[in-house]
Amino acid sequence: MSVKSPREFPRDNAPEGTDVWVERTAERELTGFNVRGVSIPIGRGEGRITPGELLKLSLIGCAGMTMDNSAAHRLGEDFALRITARATSDEKENRYLDIAEEIELDLSGLTEDEQARLTDLLSKVIGRGCTVERTVTADPAMRHTIINAAEKDQNA
Repeated sequence: MSVKSPREFPRDNAPEGTDVWVERTAERELTGFNVRGVSIPIGRGEGRITPGELLKLSLIGCAGMTMDNSAAHRLGEDFALRITARATSDEKENRYLDIAEEIELDLSGLTEDEQARLTDLLSKVIGRGCTVERTVTADPAMRHTIINAAEKDQNA
């Protein structure tokens, strides 16, 4: 049985108590929103980003933000940084087995010993401070609750 839903959710404010949400915009396409007004088109089509790409971006974005102060202290405030992520997938299990981050920095102004110490420091800083990495590697519990939006509106 298929029922068409004419419902659209208001996009001018966040659902109470949340800072991010997605809304369906077409078949297998969503738009992600945050409370600061940013929107991200999600899906496989042109101009969209997949959920797997978002996961990898979240990991490397968190790593970059977490290590920023430590790297700037040693390399200067205007240091250049690029972080890439590559994942190994298991098609049968429909999940990533491994996500490898590569952090590119210009270390030419450092001695080999300073490079080794900075590499060790940044790995530790990211491992301790990146909330996304710490969550993903800790096997977090996930809950899914289905809510009838029509009933929710009647109770509001």
